Amino acid sequence: MNALAPDEWQALALSLRVGLLSVLGALPFALALAWLLSRRRFPGRLLIEALLFLPLILPPVVTGYALLALFGTHGPLGEWLGSIGVVVAFRWTGAVIAAAVMGFPLLVLSIRVAFDNVDRRLEDAAETLGARAWRRFATITLPLSLRGIAAGCVLAFARAFGEFGATISFVSNIPGETRTLPIAIYELLNTPGGMPGVHRLALVSLIVAFAAAATAAAMAGGAPWRRSARDG
Repeated sequence: MNALAPDEWQALALSLRVGLLSVLGALPFALALAWLLSRRRFPGRLLIEALLFLPLILPPVVTGYALLALFGTHGPLGEWLGSIGVVVAFRWTGAVIAAAVMGFPLLVLSIRVAFDNVDRRLEDAAETLGARAWRRFATITLPLSLRGIAAGCVLAFARAFGEFGATISFVSNIPGETRTLPIAIYELLNTPGGMPGVHRLALVSLIVAFAAAATAAAMAGGAPWRRSARDG
């Protein structure tokens, strides 16, 4: 296989950057929502859980259109951001938002499972010793959930890396700006003589996907709930 062309390296670098930033941007919100769903019962909880699953169920193009309606020049959020000089539609920052939205459910679900499997008795014991909620979270819940959080981050990154439908609907295909690896593959598929590039980029995608899946599986394999199952 020949080496990647310069524009293919550019698409790969953009996909890696978008995937990484989408996870970093979504992680604080995912931690907060996962903790809320794991530790609290409140009115509207079912509605929040249903909304959380929507990006996994809706066609990605619909999600991208919804983002464009919200963050576009005349959208409610886009108009407000534009008033302070921030534009995300048809920008690489918009690709980050699209990737974060598509990977967010996987991130929250993985973290929530990790939180659910923390022994509540440890938290209760810390509470009886006077530890406040934030301290219990920082010293008990979070450290014991690190494997699950890391696995969720890897899965969310992999989902963001392979995102296509929402991205192209929201930020289009602009070389050097929004042309991620999946969009580059789609473009090459429709370009005469583009099959060698498709083969190169498909192989790169396979390598990244396999590495992410293997990493997530290794992390989940060492999680407390898996160890308990084996011990039982």
